[in-house]
Amino acid sequence: MALQPAKFVREVRAEVARVTWPSRKETLVTTGLVFAMAAVAAIFFFVVDQVIGLGVRALFNVGI
Repeated sequence: MALQPAKFVREVRAEVARVTWPSRKETLVTTGLVFAMAAVAAIFFFVVDQVIGLGVRALFNVGI
């Protein structure tokens, strides 16, 4: 099998031309949603960690 760099470049260009790129607005909305979901997950896991910590401290009578 011979290497054909010119054919490869043509195929890559054709594939890139078919890609549907998101608009600036779509990108900003998606980025905002990602940050919001990360914040919600961080708050959720913080609360769960605190509740588990309280349970462990109560179970072993440590720090209360």
